[in-house]
Amino acid sequence: MIRCTRTLLAALLALASLSASANDDNAQIRSAIEAYLKNQTAGMPGKASFNVNPVENSASRPPCPALDVSMAPGARSIGRTTVLVRCRSEGGWAIYVPVQIRLVTKYLTTSRPLSQGQLISEGDLTLQNGDLGDLPSGVLLDASQAVGRITAMPIPAGKPLLSDVLRQPPVIQAGQQVKVVSRGATFEVSNEGRALSAATEGKVVQVRLNNGQIVSGLARRGGTVEISF
Repeated sequence: MIRCTRTLLAALLALASLSASANDDNAQIRSAIEAYLKNQTAGMPGKASFNVNPVENSASRPPCPALDVSMAPGARSIGRTTVLVRCRSEGGWAIYVPVQIRLVTKYLTTSRPLSQGQLISEGDLTLQNGDLGDLPSGVLLDASQAVGRITAMPIPAGKPLLSDVLRQPPVIQAGQQVKVVSRGATFEVSNEGRALSAATEGKVVQVRLNNGQIVSGLARRGGTVEISF
């Protein structure tokens, strides 16, 4: 009876030792994840915070003196996401740990319905406060990112304003009379012509010159097309 009791006590002590070792290992992993997330969120706009899910115990995962933490491949940078923890030592291991990164800041919404092709002004916009992790990717944070652009589709009032639904307005319209400036290292020649299509700043546009020749150049503000040699 005494021998059985001693055997059971030894087994319990060994189990407790394994559990303590696993807990120390998990605490090390969690600490490395928290340090990584603090560094990742340090330069983000607004107020950042995060939660790290409990790390599962594993007898097959030995303690590691050199941990490397990164975002899991394809994971979001905010919201509910996943980090990858690797052991860089010989015979190392890798685990995925779920985390939640919150980023509370102001973002742009529409103050009234916007029609397709509408030029956006400051009066069309308002700021809301919220967690960017709960919002679609590409939401705009500052009016300067939207004012002067045009909508690519109708947008209802109160909707978050996204970068992919805005376009730069054309600086040259199809059929517009334009000035074509050809520049080289030692010369500059100007011609007149008519644009064959619309174009935004810096985009290629074709122009039919007054003599009938068709040339291509870069659209610039003020009705100018620039050709460089």
